[in-house]
Amino acid sequence: MQRETGQSAFGGPQRTEEGPDGEWIVRPAVGAPKAYRCPGCDQEIPPGVGHVVAWPAEGGGPEDRRHWHRPCWDNRLRRMPNIQRSRRGPRY
Repeated sequence: MQRETGQSAFGGPQRTEEGPDGEWIVRPAVGAPKAYRCPGCDQEIPPGVGHVVAWPAEGGGPEDRRHWHRPCWDNRLRRMPNIQRSRRGPRY
């Protein structure tokens, strides 16, 4: 289930998504100036490539935001990443 939650602090639209893995705040990211590593496939999202940023709706802060390829986000419940990173591990 999805519902619009208005504008993010970054000026773009954001929505709340509910799923078996909890409730998430999700917003599109377009033209990011740096590369990020997708937790779904462990591949790099190059600078300037559109993707989504998601974080837990309850208790999630800036340190909990993750950048995902859109297909990886949409399929996150069907597959697990090959590499499990600790919460204290390096962020890309």
